[in-house]
Formats: sequence, structure tokens, C-alpha cells
Amino acid sequence: MERELKSTLIGLAQTIFGKDVQCRWVDQYFPFTHPSWELEVLFNDKWLEMLGCGIMRQEILQKSGAVDRIGWAFGLGLERLAMRLYSIPDIRLFWSEDISFINQFKVDNPDTSIEYKLISIFPPCTNDISFWLPQDESYSPSDFYDIVREIGGDVVDQIILKDQFVHPKTKKISHCYSIVYRHMERTLTQKEVNEIHSQVEKVIAAKLNVTVR
Repeated sequence: MERELKSTLIGLAQTIFGKDVQCRWVDQYFPFTHPSWELEVLFNDKWLEMLGCGIMRQEILQKSGAVDRIGWAFGLGLERLAMRLYSIPDIRLFWSEDISFINQFKVDNPDTSIEYKLISIFPPCTNDISFWLPQDESYSPSDFYDIVREIGGDVVDQIILKDQFVHPKTKKISHCYSIVYRHMERTLTQKEVNEIHSQVEKVIAAKLNVTVR
């Protein structure tokens, strides 16, 4: 049982931290398992406690009616692992509903390397922008993103494609984006945001040949 437990959990550690990760077992006490261990991994030159585990105490299984069974158990703190893996400084961020935090972890491939980017403590301002795409198919979303970030600079927190629409008669395509504006050092006023947003509308109409709705 010990061999099965340890080989399984070493495999888990290798899946999370890579095949070459260094691991070590530390004897420990837990109330529901005996013997018990902690698994530590060497991460950024420091030993990181990954999980606690052990062989289930037989009296617990007997009292539950599984008198002819033996088993092992483990428990790990996902948030504390994520803090190390993604360089997240405060565990309270995991209860955040701030899209600037949440969207950093929306990826198609779970193996994507992610490093947390500090978010502002000041509230965001979100303005939507909708426009018809040129019918010559010359529009590129990356060009739109570049223009928005060129005009808004550091106060552009996120650009999110919110909706795509095809007109049933004309077959013209419309895109709607939400642009999240946010300052790292102070609260932006809606007037400031509207001025930046208005400039974005003018420039994309001129440079991308789109028709702002």
C-alpha cells in the first residue's frame, strides 16, 4: 500500500511540476492515517509542501462497514500550489470575481505556462464598441487590439470579443467588444474613459475601414 500510494503521488507531482522535479517524503502525523507522510517538491530552489497522505487507519474502515478493505488517502491545498505555480501573492485572490484576475487563467491548453499579472485595486470602467466589418474581408482583430492599446496605453486592462452578428439580409458581419479600462494608481472617471473610447472609435473607422454602430 505504501509503495502504491507513493508511486501514484510522485506521478501527480511530476504531472504538475514536470518529470524532472525533485521530491522527498517527510514523516508526519495525521489523525486519520498511519503511517503518514508529507510530500515535498523542490520548486524555485525551495522545498514546497505539496500534500499530506497516509494509510487509512483500519478502525475507521471497520466502523464504516468496510471490514475487509484497506486504503490510503491524501489531501492537498490547490490554492497554495497555484500560488507557487503562477506567482500569485495573496490567497484571497482565489475568491475574487474580478474578470481581470479570472481571465488570466482562461486558456485552451491546461499545460499553458501562466504567470499572474498584478491587477489594480481600483474599480474598472467598461465601455462596449460595436462596428460593421468591411466587406472586403480586410479586417484583422489583432489590428483592432493594437490600435486600442496604442491609444489607451496602460489603462487598457482587457479587450474582450463579446458578440459576433451576421445580418440576415445584407450578410454584413458585426463585432462587439468590451474594453475594460483601469488605472493601477487611481480611479478613472467615466469622462476620462469616454474620451479615450471616442478616440478609439475615430481611429478604427479611419484605419480599419469599419463602420461604428
